[in-house]
Amino acid sequence: MLFLIVFMAIPVGLLAFYTFFKRGRFGGLVFEFTLDNWAKLAEPLYVGVILQSIGLALVVTLLALLLGYPMAYAIAGLSPKWRTVALVAVVLPFWTNFLIRTYAWILLLNNAGFVNQWLQAIGLTDEPISMLYTPQAIVVGLLYMYLPLMVLPLYASLQQLDPSLREAATNLGASPWRAFRTVTLPLSLPGALTGCIFVFVPAMSNFVIPELIGGGKTVMVGNLVRDQFYEARDWPFGATLALVLTMLLVVVIVIQAAVSRRITEGPRRG
Repeated sequence: MLFLIVFMAIPVGLLAFYTFFKRGRFGGLVFEFTLDNWAKLAEPLYVGVILQSIGLALVVTLLALLLGYPMAYAIAGLSPKWRTVALVAVVLPFWTNFLIRTYAWILLLNNAGFVNQWLQAIGLTDEPISMLYTPQAIVVGLLYMYLPLMVLPLYASLQQLDPSLREAATNLGASPWRAFRTVTLPLSLPGALTGCIFVFVPAMSNFVIPELIGGGKTVMVGNLVRDQFYEARDWPFGATLALVLTMLLVVVIVIQAAVSRRITEGPRRG
């Protein structure tokens, strides 16, 4: 409870407090009550940034699920020795600094980078393809950074499944695909939902990758919050944006928890 109060309730309370006051001439706060910060959120510019951030985060989350599920399923089927090796390989990128991994993608995706050189070497293109500083590059960067956060909860969910359930389905005449679709997939959905939250939350609020890999051309809500605090010096509006982002993420987490509870309790009621 002390941890929640100090690191969650107080910071969020300060954000909510700041949203009702005006920006000082040189930054900071002027303690004059106003609702202008909330009204400003309705401007098309900020609505567009929030919707664009949600869209990109959803794309990253969907791709992470499509790539992460087969990876987690394959790892869960390995022997204990190779399972450990595979899990270490999944988390290995986290041992490297975040900025170094981001700059590595800049080197890979620029016009003279390895990817363009390889495409030209095999004859797929005659000239470099512009891949850096695009929304697609941001998706690739975010996907690379947060894919392990999808694989690990999925692996934990798949690892806990009772193998006898799949064996029973097979013995009763189910094909491997039907056994997977009717047994494995439903029982692993809580892990998939947890992985989606783990990917969606940081992907939506990230501002480093859109700035470096996206070249600042694609603005996400994390960039907007950062700019309000450090460049515009508009703390009240920055706090309003940060609070809205926090509220959106809390709603997503509540929905995930409700869906997971329903999935978990469904078989028990049956």
